[in-house]
Amino acid sequence: MKEPSIIITNNPMSKERFSEAFVVEYIEGNVIEVFNRIRDYVHKGHRILTHPLMSSIKPNETPYRTVAISKKSEEITDINSVILIENSIMTTNKFLNDFSTPNWSDKILLDFQLIDYDLIYHALN
Repeated sequence: MKEPSIIITNNPMSKERFSEAFVVEYIEGNVIEVFNRIRDYVHKGHRILTHPLMSSIKPNETPYRTVAISKKSEEITDINSVILIENSIMTTNKFLNDFSTPNWSDKILLDFQLIDYDLIYHALN
């Protein structure tokens, strides 16, 4: 992906590894807080560049999400980005309401950080 991007994440590994090449906004919170921040950007004219729910990992299973959005904002809100983030928020809330997130060990949390980072890394390169 050649377009200048902002990385929004709650993944410490993504924060650390992308901070030299991208503007990184680190959210100390859950996935819904990450998605809400992305929605704020979308309403200011930014576009979503990577799918918020990419991967086959269900939203209630991993506590980490990293998403790339456009660095440049437009005067017109991108309706596709609005629909994408709203659907992602709805889907995540549905899964979180129906199934609790397991209390993962530190080792498994590191695995989820690596998976999330790796997905975005390959999407951006």
